[in-house]
Amino acid sequence: MNNNLAEAIAFVQERIAAAARRAGRKRDGVTLVAVTKTLPVEIVLRAYQLGLCDFGENRVEEAVDKISNFKFQIPNCQSPVSNLQSPVSNLHFHMIGHLQSRKARDAVALFDSIQSVDSVKLAQKLSRLCVEAGRVMPILLECNVSGEESKYGFVPLKEAGFFAEIETIVALPGVRVDGLMTMAPIVPDPEQARPVFVALRELAERLSARFGAEHFSQLSMGMTDDFEVAIEEGATMVRVGRALFGER
Repeated sequence: MNNNLAEAIAFVQERIAAAARRAGRKRDGVTLVAVTKTLPVEIVLRAYQLGLCDFGENRVEEAVDKISNFKFQIPNCQSPVSNLQSPVSNLHFHMIGHLQSRKARDAVALFDSIQSVDSVKLAQKLSRLCVEAGRVMPILLECNVSGEESKYGFVPLKEAGFFAEIETIVALPGVRVDGLMTMAPIVPDPEQARPVFVALRELAERLSARFGAEHFSQLSMGMTDDFEVAIEEGATMVRVGRALFGER
């Protein structure tokens, strides 16, 4: 597993670099978020030892023990709440799955950022909890730009109401809007996902013009099957699991 993981990481990194070159972008403008859902902490530790620093988890209840065990085994690594300036500054745990409001307190204690803020109500609760904890949580706003009924996220079709929601969230204390996240439909050809990535980038551009580029500089889009197309269309974060760790 160790040798295979090292090879898989190197191959994915090469593919990211090649996609960035095709788009005329720098490699360091794209963060690889390793999706570690269902994986034991030993594999996450090995991936960290092999150079990965950003990890994405989908479920709070699964992440509780995993992140705690991970940090216990890394010297000087503490939770984001107990030590806002962690000595392990390159380590970052992202919440990337749907976050239920009742799990928000645990998420604030566990994660360094939350990519899946999909409602004003959730953002407001996170804001209250972060102010209470004395921290500022970087967040991404999940947008359902494909309009699929099965997906979570803001649906920016009725722009007047959508912009009002974004204005409310940007003004909240305790959370810092850094950008947008989306999940493209599962399609046989990655090129079929390109319009979704274009739509998110164009949405970010409109929001940047209205609310400030500092709030919409990050685009988390693209997974194992389509991350290269996402990078070509402006992704600054790609969430990759299967290409690194194999089938679950």
